[in-house]
Amino acid sequence: MKNQRAISQVLKSHRRKLIVLGVVFSIWLFCLPAELFDASTSTVVESREGIMLGARIADDGQWRFPESDSVPYRFEQCILHFEDEYFYSHPGVNPVSMAKALWQNITTDKRRGGSTLTQQVIRLSRKNKKRTYFEKVIEIFMATRLEAGYSKKDILNLYASHAPFGGNVVGLETASWRYFGLPSSDLSWGQSAALAILPNAPSLIFPGKNEQILRSKRDRLLKKLFDKGILDQITYELSLEEALPGKPLPLPEIAFHLTEKIRKDFPGSRKTTTISIELQKKLNTIATENYFQFKQNEIHNLAVLLLDVDSREVLAYVGNAPTTSDNNKYVDIIDKRRSTGSVLKPFLYTSMLHSGELLPHTLVADIPTVINGYSPENYDGQFNGAVPASVALSRSLNVPAVRMLRSYGLDRFHRRLKKLNFNSIDKPADYYGLSLILGGAESSLWEVTNAYAGMAATLNHFNRTSSEYTGESLKSPVIIRNETLESSKNQSEPVVFNAGAIYQTLDALQKVNRPEGEENWSFFSNSQPIAWKTGTSFGFKDAWAVGVTSKYAIGVWVGNADGEGRPGLTGIQTAAPVLFDILDVLPQSDWFAVPYDELIEGDICLKSGHLAGVYCEEVSSQFIPKYGIRTQPCSYHQQVFLDANKQFQVNSSCYTLAEIKQQSWFALPPVMEYYYAQKHPEYLPLPPFRNDCLQDGERLMEFIYPKRNEAILLAKDFDETINDLILKVAHRSAETKLYWYLDSQFIGMTETFHELAIQPISGDYMLTVVDQEGNELKQKVTIKQTSS
Repeated sequence: MKNQRAISQVLKSHRRKLIVLGVVFSIWLFCLPAELFDASTSTVVESREGIMLGARIADDGQWRFPESDSVPYRFEQCILHFEDEYFYSHPGVNPVSMAKALWQNITTDKRRGGSTLTQQVIRLSRKNKKRTYFEKVIEIFMATRLEAGYSKKDILNLYASHAPFGGNVVGLETASWRYFGLPSSDLSWGQSAALAILPNAPSLIFPGKNEQILRSKRDRLLKKLFDKGILDQITYELSLEEALPGKPLPLPEIAFHLTEKIRKDFPGSRKTTTISIELQKKLNTIATENYFQFKQNEIHNLAVLLLDVDSREVLAYVGNAPTTSDNNKYVDIIDKRRSTGSVLKPFLYTSMLHSGELLPHTLVADIPTVINGYSPENYDGQFNGAVPASVALSRSLNVPAVRMLRSYGLDRFHRRLKKLNFNSIDKPADYYGLSLILGGAESSLWEVTNAYAGMAATLNHFNRTSSEYTGESLKSPVIIRNETLESSKNQSEPVVFNAGAIYQTLDALQKVNRPEGEENWSFFSNSQPIAWKTGTSFGFKDAWAVGVTSKYAIGVWVGNADGEGRPGLTGIQTAAPVLFDILDVLPQSDWFAVPYDELIEGDICLKSGHLAGVYCEEVSSQFIPKYGIRTQPCSYHQQVFLDANKQFQVNSSCYTLAEIKQQSWFALPPVMEYYYAQKHPEYLPLPPFRNDCLQDGERLMEFIYPKRNEAILLAKDFDETINDLILKVAHRSAETKLYWYLDSQFIGMTETFHELAIQPISGDYMLTVVDQEGNELKQKVTIKQTSS
């Protein structure tokens, strides 16, 4: 019985010990928190090469960079030989060091620490609680657990990332930038040794104080490294001469607004961006130089965006000029909505080429136009009568653009813009009306530049593949390096525009002559090939220049962030020079390959730009977008019958058939002819009919103003005087006289220039004009006066 009782007691004792051991083991196993360090971290933004673009302080006011994934060799050797030489051989604690420290602390007044780096990591994670023997036991207990769950490299990295380096500087990488202005991987032996000492005594960093103590500690560490054979003689001597860290240096600020953007989107993280450090610095310089010129005209803000066309990576991001706080220097212009000016016109041109409603050089009307009371005007206030569509695009003529938009359809074009990811244009089409094409909508430099890049990317992809398209051509720009995006399969049908229409648009924007009279035009033409477009908003508030090569998309905005307009704030005078400065620093790009599979050869009338009609004399075989074959043949060339001297038109009613001369003649409608002839002295109007010939249906006259079904509102001057109403008519003959009647009352006669000023009262009238040959033109008009 006694033996059984004894055995039972022994077993109970063992069970109690096992339970205690189990409890202790469980505590040990789960003694570490899920995250050792929960302190907030700084936001760090790097270029694609790993170079810092900027950083923002952590929420707790500390400069604490996110944890690095490795510790540089030089700093590793320095910290191990200064703090924990047996780091790679002990299990988290070093009994010999602890015993020596305990003995010295008991027998002398000096205090010595025996903690390993592992224990120091635990102490840092516990926020440096008061040092007691009980706290030391906890550190030892947790340090062994840390060693069991983490590799030595991980533990060393935790220490380097969270050790204090003086003031509000935490972590090796932070200290490297704050004290030496470079990444920790570039630290020299002298710099690494100086930083290895600081966590043990961070108060040594104080400008003007403690320099001798810090130098002495650093030099002893370097001597130790030399004695151990880690440093050679020359390296050792050079390291002794290196300067000590002093007052913290400012961190790089190479992409201020991008850093702010990433801080908002990814607070407390380290992000490697797609930015090219070389291009970013070059564009910063260009922006600064141009800003100092612009501010002389009180233009204080500008923004630049550079994209890789195919990958859509952001290569440079200049959110604003280096202006003052009073002039909104902290505002990131790139993602702000601004009036688009004329930068949407190429998308309308491409839309009409794509759908087969226009050929690249088709003549479009540039004449006085009133649509539901809306009367667009060109920049110079003049009219060209008729102008090739490509020229209207490159010269950014407003009247042809509005007429083209009306022809194409406002709702159709609005839907096209939505497909191009113009998400800022978020109102219904009717909200904008036809002014949509002239800057009546707002978009951002981000969206505009990306849309141009999308057209270039579509063309590139089509030419690189078996004539296929992909939805990736319309993807949004990418800022974060290696960010994964959903891939899109190739398809035979275009997502928005076919490659032929895009090629013809970009070709027009690259080749066609620019506006006359602009300064420095030869400067623009000497750069590498680029398809580019400028834009200016109403009131000279926004100046745009956007361009694409086969590799790059460049977007430039210039203006005042507060919306103040300035004289000379136009796309061509301010934004375009910046664009071409940028183009000059970019690597050379080849021009786009011709997408022959989306083009078709057609016979084109050289004068009208239409498909050649039967009476066109100058015809050229050209590649046109494949649906261009649907367009109407030239209607401006007609066959006319002339007398023997070719002075008059004749017919069988007045001339012998055998003597009639047949000839092809290029003739525009009267209003188009009226303005076209003023700018084209080579233009020959149709000869008049001989007086004795019967005329059948010829249009000799046309009202310029007023237009049919247009109500006329008589405006008053500041002194309440009613302004004159100016009536205008275009007549084929420059020599004829016109007689004007309002109802049956004669109101005047004009000769050569057919403009007549009258002051009628309100009412409905029949306006009649008769030329000296008896030809008559009539139109009903309604005249109203503004209320007082």
